[in-house]
Amino acid sequence: QVQLVESGGGLVQAGGSLELSCAASGSIFSIAAMGWHRQSPGQQRELVAVSRSLGRTEYADSVKGRFSISRDKAKNTVYLRMNNLKPEDTGVYYCNAERVATPEGVFGSWGQGTQVTVSS
Repeated sequence: QVQLVESGGGLVQAGGSLELSCAASGSIFSIAAMGWHRQSPGQQRELVAVSRSLGRTEYADSVKGRFSISRDKAKNTVYLRMNNLKPEDTGVYYCNAERVATPEGVFGSWGQGTQVTVSS
């Protein structure tokens, strides 16, 4: 079984920065992609950023130029550096791992979520 454990959320003033991290644990051969989604109050969960194979990254338009995703494949860990945070970035941030290859098969996995609150 694959578990994702997130850390780094918290309360920050607008214009500030936070860094989230997410570590995958278990018997893992490989992970095709790791990324972050967020869910704001009253909104659907949306993709924020994803790091795919061969170093390809994707970002939501609303965070381009402010957020940066990076990945340490040796540690099965993904990071999200968030700069110039805005109140609309407030929400629960969920880590996601796609096509995680294990001895039992290939699975997707979600973390439990970490709260990010940006005050104006």
